[in-house]
Amino acid sequence: MKQTLAQKLVARAAGRKSVTPGEIVTCKVDLAMVHDSSGPRRMKPMLERLGAKVWDPTKLVVITDHYPPEHEDESRKVLRIAREWVREAGIDNFYDKQGICHIVLPERGHLEPGMFAVGADSHSPTGGAFAAYMFGVGATEMLGVLVTGEIWLKVPHTIAMEFDGAFGKGVSAKDVMLWLIGRFGMDGGQYQAVEYRGPAIRKLPMQERMTLCNMTAELGAQTGLIASDETTLRYLGKGECWGGDAGAPVLAHHRFHAEELAPQVAAPHSPANTRPVTDFSERIDLAYIGACTGAKLEDLRMAAQVLRGRKSRVKLQLAPASLRDQQTAEREGTLKVLLDAGAELLANSCGLCAGYGQQVLGENTVAISTTARNFKGRMGAASAQVYLASPYTVAASAVAGRITDPRAMLE
Repeated sequence: MKQTLAQKLVARAAGRKSVTPGEIVTCKVDLAMVHDSSGPRRMKPMLERLGAKVWDPTKLVVITDHYPPEHEDESRKVLRIAREWVREAGIDNFYDKQGICHIVLPERGHLEPGMFAVGADSHSPTGGAFAAYMFGVGATEMLGVLVTGEIWLKVPHTIAMEFDGAFGKGVSAKDVMLWLIGRFGMDGGQYQAVEYRGPAIRKLPMQERMTLCNMTAELGAQTGLIASDETTLRYLGKGECWGGDAGAPVLAHHRFHAEELAPQVAAPHSPANTRPVTDFSERIDLAYIGACTGAKLEDLRMAAQVLRGRKSRVKLQLAPASLRDQQTAEREGTLKVLLDAGAELLANSCGLCAGYGQQVLGENTVAISTTARNFKGRMGAASAQVYLASPYTVAASAVAGRITDPRAMLE
């Protein structure tokens, strides 16, 4: 029986030769990931009440990314709990203030094709970019994983999103996802597995693929997947090629021409409020380049292409998604371009995206952001207006002082 990539990954984890969409199986977890907000402060008391320990400390990764930098008592307390607990539990895979979990996890070599992983965060499908089956779970489900090393799963159907050709200048993976969410809605993934396919996807660098799978959460799927290839293995420095069988049945197969896609913008207060950038001209107060969706090294390079030799007319904030990416950007000169344009450098953390820290949006602020979500009040005051866009578009809008098509600045 021909199997999709999702079926193959689930079958491996379930110890089966094959699985059928709709059936319920129990899967062994290769890797679990928690961060400072979802992890120790919640898991520690729950495990203590059960009198239980982590099933395999070598398979748990703990990353602090929501509460850094410590600016008040609550954040200091949460991070102290995390640091103490990893020592008590014997967890060596601990990354403190190194960046956002979804970027740090593969960056530090914890993911590879064929794995079955869970994360205590909704954007955990990022791992699917590496042909690993990864999805987000809540505290109760994560507790079960930490104690048993297993989780049950309803085998998903696959929805194929195939892009022929190549994406045009100024169009990024963020535009792809905003367009898909605008077209299919935030429940368009039907809590199934969305697989991104086609020549245009194959041409994308690894971190752009990560953006696709990351924002599968906003599309309403359980996970996003991309078959592994030489790009995957080169980024990881290990692994093997995993892909589905040609002709394996899927729930739906959507095919698009990549060159027809224009830069996209999502208006307040939903990622589904998406239209082409040319439909917008609103003035902005703030341009924000941050989050796991929009501040990886590739994202910083996109913004730098626009900002080189230019100055921002509005407040421009930059929160690189990981310390390593920031250091690479500094070595190659990308960071200098952004700072010369007027960017204020913030911590390598979730920060404004999740409404944490001192940089939340004030009353009536109009912002354009590389983040994944723009729900009312998420990033600060309920009166704030947040537009979502790619690093190209956010950078161009910063230069113009209003939402602007980046393509003219890339010529």
